[in-house]
Amino acid sequence: MELQQLVCWFSVMIVLFFKGCASKLPDGAKIILTGSGSTRCSGRVEIYHNNNWVSVSDYNWDLNDAEVVCRQLNCGTALEAPRSAHFRAETEKIWLDNVNCSGNESSLNECQHSEFGRHKCGYDRSAGVICSDLIRLAGSGSTRCSGRVEIYHNNIWGRVSDGGWDLNDAEVVCGQLNCGTALEVPHSAHFGAGTGRIWLDNVGCSGTESSLTECKHSGFGSHSCGQGQDAGVICSDLIRLAGSGSTRCSGRVEIYHKYIWGTVSDYNWDLNDADVVCRQINCGSAVDALQLAYFGEGTGQIWLSDVTCSGNESSLTECEHSGWGNYYSGHYYDVGVICSGPIRLAGSTRCSGRVEIFHNKIWGTVCDNGWDLNDAEVVCRELNCGLALEAPRSAHFGAGTGQIWLDDVACSGKEGSLTECQHGGFGVNTCKHGEDAGVICSAVPMILTGSGSSRCSGRVEIYHNNIRGTVCDNGWDLNDAEVVCRQLNCGTALEAPHSAHFGAGTGQIWLDNVGCSGTETSLTKCQHSGFGSHRCGHGQDAGVICSDLIRLAGFGSTRCSGRVEIFHNNIWGTVSDFNWDLNDADVVCRQINCGSALEVPRLAYFGEGFGPIWLGDVTCSGNESSLTECQHSGWGNYYSEHHYDVSVICSGETTYR
Repeated sequence: MELQQLVCWFSVMIVLFFKGCASKLPDGAKIILTGSGSTRCSGRVEIYHNNNWVSVSDYNWDLNDAEVVCRQLNCGTALEAPRSAHFRAETEKIWLDNVNCSGNESSLNECQHSEFGRHKCGYDRSAGVICSDLIRLAGSGSTRCSGRVEIYHNNIWGRVSDGGWDLNDAEVVCGQLNCGTALEVPHSAHFGAGTGRIWLDNVGCSGTESSLTECKHSGFGSHSCGQGQDAGVICSDLIRLAGSGSTRCSGRVEIYHKYIWGTVSDYNWDLNDADVVCRQINCGSAVDALQLAYFGEGTGQIWLSDVTCSGNESSLTECEHSGWGNYYSGHYYDVGVICSGPIRLAGSTRCSGRVEIFHNKIWGTVCDNGWDLNDAEVVCRELNCGLALEAPRSAHFGAGTGQIWLDDVACSGKEGSLTECQHGGFGVNTCKHGEDAGVICSAVPMILTGSGSSRCSGRVEIYHNNIRGTVCDNGWDLNDAEVVCRQLNCGTALEAPHSAHFGAGTGQIWLDNVGCSGTETSLTKCQHSGFGSHRCGHGQDAGVICSDLIRLAGFGSTRCSGRVEIFHNNIWGTVSDFNWDLNDADVVCRQINCGSALEVPRLAYFGEGFGPIWLGDVTCSGNESSLTECQHSGWGNYYSEHHYDVSVICSGETTYR
């Protein structure tokens, strides 16, 4: 009998023990946030147990647990789950350990945890939370960083109307939620229509505010909208661009891991990696992949290094890398990117060209109906290209192809983005590509224009004192044209036409008697008679014809001999020498007006290039007019090294004007 009682007692103890290891808080248990630096929605987590406030251990404490606390306290979304007594431990009473929430519970008392009072940590291991406080994202299909925007006011969660809702407003929300950069600003209850109060309408943020409630608006509860007009955001979540001189689409790359923002080291960083970043933050394609802390050195953790992307990944973290935090270098090597952005200029230079915008993952043009200097002003500012000088119409920079996204654009000139201006709606238009709109911004040093001109051939016109003028052909030669072609990223000078070959200009004549050595970085650095001083008329306007997409470069190179480089995706890259022969070289020499090919040096004869290796396995018949017309393995598909960069030695120029 005594043995049976002992067994029974022992069984009960086992049951109670295991129940204690996966117990729950009593229903209605109180919870507060406290500690040094705490606020209503951030602090050390404490619960009320046995008439005492006691801490929670940070063992296994994560964002799911913090999410439950934030929800229980009506504090929005969990941003961080600080550990190691982040808010300072002021008591040695830790009563709760090994908390395990799924994140969906409505209160901490529904989560599993160890038996009360049983813990393996010291008082310096208390758990904390940082919640978004007055803002959260909700609705059908929402995530931590995308959803219908809701704010907390007068103890009630309410919605935000989409009247005037734009990317600047969304940028504030994403920043407030620690969700990186704003990618999209869905209107019309994209995440489903909410219920209850509509707290804000006509929100107008500059994009730099720390909280949505700091932005201009119509007043809490004052609105003129109905159901189905709820505002939403889609944020980049785990990636952002930061640093000195950064913009929404250019800056130091930072990623969010283990609740900490950190940088990426530049070992093996290239255009493929940058392309993934740009696409991830909805900023088009990569223009440049920068190294050596171009946007300034970051601080704290260096999360990734030796990143190797194919360029097709949807997120940087999907690319191969050396592991999280496994690279021990300094922030001197932090990487950056410059992306084309949701807007770009095509057909000319970085700050002049046909306006194209990125929508629904497709680049499209803008129709010139109503297009004016105010509209151009917004584009120039968005691209960091200074002031708008001109707003060309009628496909001045050539007709685009494919989609026409915007028509009847009407900007005040103060908007932060062209898509914030009034327009007829995406894809709604009554025009053709012969009406594509363009801009010329003040950051443009020169353009090529005139009858029969192209991106890399035309009458030379420069901007001085924000006024456009021509260049006289007195003394104009191939060295002068070489400087122009280099300045416009147009390869090598093929010809230096005189006598208004591309038609006579009008207005100001800025330069005469230009004398370049051919090595200058800008035409205005060459010798000349002085701005506005000339003895010629517009019948003597100078022109250039450049090779455009191809050039010869490298140590010891000349105009007709050197390492072959081609321009693709806004980047100069090299060609691998597999199957490279005299037929291929002949095409290059003819393309740059350098006669016929004499030699085809291999193994980086003129030195190794850098950046992408654009082409490999090139096979020309010898009759093609351009190297890109020859058969090859595809753009960027050749996995070689710059040790194999190809070169040519041509017989010399065959024509000169």
